[in-house]
Amino acid sequence: MPNVCFYFQVHQPYRMKRYSVFNIGNTSDYFDEHKNKEVMQKVAKKCYLPTNKAILDLIHTYKKSGRQFKVSYSITGVALEQFEKYAPEVLESFKKLADTGCVEFLSETYYHSLSYLYSKEEFKAQIELHRKKIKELFGQEPVVFRNTELIFNNELAHFVESLGFKAVLAEGADHILDWRSPNYVYKAKTTKNLKLLLKNYKLSDDIAFRFGQKSWKEYPLTAEKYATWLNQHAEHSVNLFMDYETFGEHQWEDTGIFNFLRHLPHELFKNPHTHFVWPSELALNEPVAELDIHNFVSWADIERDLSAWIGNNMQNSALTELYALEKMVKELNNKVLLEDWRKLTTSDHFYYMCTKYFNDGDVHKYFNPYDTPYESYINFMNILNDLILRMKKHIQEKSIVIELKDKYHVQHRITDRPAKMLNEVIR
Repeated sequence: MPNVCFYFQVHQPYRMKRYSVFNIGNTSDYFDEHKNKEVMQKVAKKCYLPTNKAILDLIHTYKKSGRQFKVSYSITGVALEQFEKYAPEVLESFKKLADTGCVEFLSETYYHSLSYLYSKEEFKAQIELHRKKIKELFGQEPVVFRNTELIFNNELAHFVESLGFKAVLAEGADHILDWRSPNYVYKAKTTKNLKLLLKNYKLSDDIAFRFGQKSWKEYPLTAEKYATWLNQHAEHSVNLFMDYETFGEHQWEDTGIFNFLRHLPHELFKNPHTHFVWPSELALNEPVAELDIHNFVSWADIERDLSAWIGNNMQNSALTELYALEKMVKELNNKVLLEDWRKLTTSDHFYYMCTKYFNDGDVHKYFNPYDTPYESYINFMNILNDLILRMKKHIQEKSIVIELKDKYHVQHRITDRPAKMLNEVIR
């Protein structure tokens, strides 16, 4: 029986208001506070609070018996902010989990962004922001990295290792593994010793996607049956990676998902050699081989590539225009503008613009608050145009202040370089 590594992704984006062309220049209130609060409190009630309680109960139960039930999370910065604002009881429940010593927190980009693809500087900055937030809230310093949507390749591995991480998570896609099993620790090519931990997508998706599917040939999935499947793996470890919203939100309570979660450790612990482990513990093992993953891989859709976010011209246009503003928005040294810009980097905004259909399209439609991907694109670009106007106004106001100072012989001048950059972007 292998080690079992449970990792859960926790994320909620800042959803945008419906923002028409007539709003441009008239309001900078981009994000729908009412909707964000409503969604957060709904998911808190259905998923976060009951699942955290179940996890906490399991941890305490098995501590008494001398066994350890361990799990790991990465929680985006934007989700943590919304916990603080809309559902503080959820944040407190995560802190209680952290206090048990049986929970590990992983690192990721603060805004759940695609920044690695467009700006290594912003990628690094968002990782640092996330590290500080995890340290502040939970007292941990993550040593394992999980990129947005498990996006990964060799180059990213090299960059992540340079930031001090010991391991990185990725999708155990068939086309990168070939004949190999995802149930071992690998080394990422281009790195000195960065461990690569791969998701067993078949076993993970049995819970995350197929659990409540009555047409599935294995329905109903019981804890006993699932434990039997895991016991059939004689390899080193089984990595079960999934969205935390699997419990109670994607798989509703009436499917029996919470009973499954509560009973699974009991079934697995029937084997005395079973251990629940963190990603950082797996990273202590020697890799069995080196994996060469040249092209980007992710955990999204059938293709498991980047097409969910950069698969059409709308997505590419929006992303290109957004990151073209990065250097300038940082030079302006305005916290409000920078934070609004960073909230726009969240990958969900571009996922909503995806035009895929059939199996993938059903998934995209389920998560999409817009009627069409085209509506999502127009809404995003309207907001981006307003942000550009605000940046331009800030430059003008700052220039006037400097000119006034110059009249009183204050030796400080602002160049017109940011303004020129902005005009180039607009053109």
